[in-house]
This record gives sequence, C-alpha cells and structure tokens, in this order.
Amino acid sequence: MNANGLINMAVRIVMRKLMNKGVDAGIDLASRRGQGAQHPDAPPDPKLQARTRETRKRAQQAMKIARRMGRF
Repeated sequence: MNANGLINMAVRIVMRKLMNKGVDAGIDLASRRGQGAQHPDAPPDPKLQARTRETRKRAQQAMKIARRMGRF
C-alpha cells in the first residue's frame, strides 16, 4: 500500500471516531431533553414515578388484550 492509501485510511479512522462521538453526544442530549437538568444521583420525582407506573400498567393491559384478540 502506498503513502496515499495509508493517509486516507488514517483520516477515515479519525473521522469515523469523531462522527460517532458527535452522534452519541447528540443522542444523549436529545434523550435528556424532556427530563430537564437533573443530576443523575438526584432523588427521583414521585410524580414521574407514578406516571411511569400508570403507563406501564396500561401497556400491560393493552398487551393482554392484544394476546386475547390474537387467539380468535
């Protein structure tokens, strides 16, 4: 392999790592967007926990109904 190929390979490796870091940072930022600026070690919000439980319960009920409908 000549020098041009080696340089291109090195540049592609570096660019791939930089792009992956940027994409990961953007995804992390977007996933935190609805939660506000909470510290990871902060105590959980009781209202949020209650809504999460309700949502999980509704999802389980919907799955149960869907399984029943699938039998017919």
